[in-house]
This record gives sequence, structure tokens and C-alpha cells, in this order.
Amino acid sequence: MRFRHPDGSVVHLSYCTNVHPAETLDGVRAQLRDHCEPVRRRLGRDRLGIGLWLARDAARALTNDPAELRALRAELDSRGLEVVTLNGFPYEGFGADEVKYRVYRPDWTEPDRLAHTTDLARLLAALLPDDVTEGTISTLPLAWRTPYATDPGAPRTARTALTTLAQRLDALAELTGKSIRVGLEPEPGCTVETTADAIGPLTDVGHERIGICVDTCHLATSFEDPGTALDALTAAGIPVVKSQLSAALHAEHPHLPEVRTALAAFAEPRFLHQTRTRTAAGLRGTDDLDEAIADGALPDSTPWRAHFHVPLHAPPAPPLTSTLPVLRTALTRLVGGAAPLTRHLEVETYTWQALPAELRPRTRTQLADGIAAELTLARDLLVDLGLKELP
Repeated sequence: MRFRHPDGSVVHLSYCTNVHPAETLDGVRAQLRDHCEPVRRRLGRDRLGIGLWLARDAARALTNDPAELRALRAELDSRGLEVVTLNGFPYEGFGADEVKYRVYRPDWTEPDRLAHTTDLARLLAALLPDDVTEGTISTLPLAWRTPYATDPGAPRTARTALTTLAQRLDALAELTGKSIRVGLEPEPGCTVETTADAIGPLTDVGHERIGICVDTCHLATSFEDPGTALDALTAAGIPVVKSQLSAALHAEHPHLPEVRTALAAFAEPRFLHQTRTRTAAGLRGTDDLDEAIADGALPDSTPWRAHFHVPLHAPPAPPLTSTLPVLRTALTRLVGGAAPLTRHLEVETYTWQALPAELRPRTRTQLADGIAAELTLARDLLVDLGLKELP
């Protein structure tokens, strides 16, 4: 979906396909057929943006066979789909029964991360629509905090890898005329947990093609104020490459037994749900929601937030809610001003099948309806900010 910003530029809205597990190229094609095109039809659109997730094996298949890449580009066109952004965070296995800490490997100290991200950049340059010259890729925020924090050589290794990536992106732009930028995506528990944590490493890299991806669920989970965070990035000259529109789980009164019971329904075995609370002594947290629920693990006199991407249009029932207000505030700062801070927005609710059983979609139709409803909410927010939806 495309929108005209009042300054005349085009802002793209897509949804991320990591909600549909697929490790192979055949799986990606099945996603387009069984999920992405049906969502487009529900929205009544001739064209729909998707934030494509290409796992390692799918990316390698496309990299090694130019004919397959051309065929994928043709299939996207025939199904009314377009790609201006990729989710390069998960490497493989995102649809496994247990993902948890595995999603952070390989990290930016390992050669496979640089090789995979380079492949993704080259693929994206070939997949961009003919009238689009800028593409974006989100990636993990350097590494999970351990063992990175105990390896004195890790920061230099990661910085060298990102500098090499930037050089390759420069060469790619010169060769293709397509500018691909990569954004570190701060996430609780990682080396770069907050936007503030990103400023130092990104300043060290010091390249316009390497910036930040602001995920509004992660922003909220760490209790960051959107205005403060975005102002600091602007002051530091760090580009907001893209933003993922998402909402976290919020518990206003975690000391109440009924709130603990409600939270327990969201503690599930596939993904990590880092949980945070803000106290007078600073931010406190656990790596997962089930740890937080255990007695005494976290102070419970202040609200809790958990890294659980809840559907934008369907916050959980009381006594829980979502951080949709944080998303609204962030979006206002991102695209509501005289000029947009980013032109690539992506709805990323990959946890549809991790919701409590009674809330999960039971059919493809129900899932497509839910994704379309999320995109509709995001579209309405953009229109309310003065952006004009384009055909």
C-alpha cells in the first residue's frame, strides 16, 4: 500500500510474511498464493506491499539461480504484490516449534550473518518495483547480550562486518541504481536493547546506509518514550531506515491474581516474550514471560510489558491491554511531521498462532481477515495524519 505524504514523498505500508512459516522457495511461493494475495483481495487493493522474509535456504536458492529470481519477481507482479523491504532478522527456523534464543544466531560477530544480509540486499535490489529505487532490510541488533558482553573482541568484529556491509551496499547502488539500507532493530535482551543503545554502535559505523529499524512493540516493552527516542536519533544523525508497527502486551496491575492468570495464557513455548517493568531504580526485566510470572521475579507495584506482538486491531481483553497508544505516538512522530523520518512501514504481528488458543485463527480465511484488519487500522492511522492513500 502506498501513501502520498504532504511533502510529496511516497510512504510504503506492508505486512511482514514471517507470520507464514516458510524455509524454502516453494514455501515462499505458497505464502504468496495462500496468504498474501488473499489479504490483498480482502483489502480491495490492486497492489499490496509485503515485507518478505526469506530464510537462508530460500535466499540461497534465489541467489544461485537468476531464473528463479526472475520468476519470483514475475509472480509477485502477477499476484498484485510488491516488495520494498525485507525482514532479515530471523535466519532460519522461525516456524519451528521452539524458536526462543535461536532467532539471534548467527549474530553480527559470525560470517554467516554478513553473507546472508549481503545476499538479501542483492535480492531486494532485483525485486524492487521498477518505479522504486530505495529498499530496506531490518536485522538483529548485533547479538543477544551473552556471550557478546563477555567477548572483548565482539564489538570490533561486529563493527567491521557492518562496515563491510556498507561498502557492499555502496557498490550495489553503483551497479544497479538501487539504494538498499539496513537497520538494526533494537530488542529487549539484546546487545542493542533500546534506541539509545543503538546510537554508539551506529555512530562508530558512521554510514548513511546503516541505520535503525524502530519496532514499536520493542520500544514500548522497554518503556521508551517515542518522542525522546526519535529526537535522540535525529540529533545523532542516525537514519530511521524503517519502522515495524506492532504492539506489546501491557499489564497495568501485575500484582493482582487475575492479571497473573491472564498473563499466563500468553506464556507459550515458541518465542521469547521478554518482560519489563520500570521502577525508581531503573528498568527491571526477565528473558521470558513465564519467568516474570513466577513469584518475586519482578517487582509488581508498577506496570509490566511483555514482548508479545498482539494484533493491532484486537487488544487482549481486560485486565490486560496493548501498547497501541505508543504505536500511535511513534507513528505521529515518524510520518506526521513536515517530512517523514522513514518511508517504509511494516505491520509485524508474527504471533497470531502463538496467541491463547481461543484467540488463534483456525483457518487461512480467519488469518487473512485478521491481517487485513491490522492493515486497515494502520491505513486509517496514516490517513488521519494527513497522508493520502494511492491507488
